[in-house]
Amino acid sequence: MSGNELGDFLQVRRSRVSPADVGFPASTGRRVSGLRREEVAVLAGVSADYYARLEQGRERHPSGQVVDALARALRLDSDACWHAYRLAGLVPRPDHPAPDEEKVAGSLLRLMDAFPTAVAYVLNRRMDVLASNALADALLSPLTDPRAMVRSLFRDPAARELFADWPAVARDAVSALRLASGHERHERHERNERHDAGTTALIAELLRDSEEFATLWGSHDVGRLGSKTKTFHHPVAGRFTLTYQTFEVQDAPTQSLFVGTAEPGSRDAEALASLRPIARHRS
Repeated sequence: MSGNELGDFLQVRRSRVSPADVGFPASTGRRVSGLRREEVAVLAGVSADYYARLEQGRERHPSGQVVDALARALRLDSDACWHAYRLAGLVPRPDHPAPDEEKVAGSLLRLMDAFPTAVAYVLNRRMDVLASNALADALLSPLTDPRAMVRSLFRDPAARELFADWPAVARDAVSALRLASGHERHERHERNERHDAGTTALIAELLRDSEEFATLWGSHDVGRLGSKTKTFHHPVAGRFTLTYQTFEVQDAPTQSLFVGTAEPGSRDAEALASLRPIARHRS
């Protein structure tokens, strides 16, 4: 990984904005995909030299006004804009103590167990499954290591069978991992701690061992998992689709609760219900 993450991010994101997207005339003989540095500088209202220094890593601390202008120029969505703020060191210091991000509150565990017709699990920012209800355990049972979700996606062949829309799931996971990496880097820097070894090691391992991960990581997409529809192909339940909702855990900012449900009375609901014997056996 480069030590110039803000510059790398800007360079990749400008390559994805065409001149036509921002009202520049098309021209022949362009040697770069997307916008030139000079064009980004014009759109953001900064000098070409200053913008070049940002991409090259010779300037790493732009003002919030500059980041806002760059976000507009590069058409960044809200997640990508906040990621740029974090890379520039502009996100305020958190006013809460660092939680034990691996510990899930007992009240949350009881809540998940109260969802008899839904899969529910708690993830940390790097998408390790910290806790899950019995139906979620049954759903993820084909995976060799269902707790290490990102590693399983790229290194366990069973994941490509279980997730029928694997390319979309993998892309979303990498986008969320990059967003999480930015969060953790900022928070640990503010607390004068080392960067999270687990996240750093995971990213380094997958960059080394998975070309698909490296390609997705190089896209510099960032985003939360949010509400998603996922289709599964389970060896017991067959093919079915769940709709997921994501809830941030207020007392543990590094954790999120994911709940997947099927349309009542649908074939998807019948397929999900067929996992209950496995769930009872594993509980």
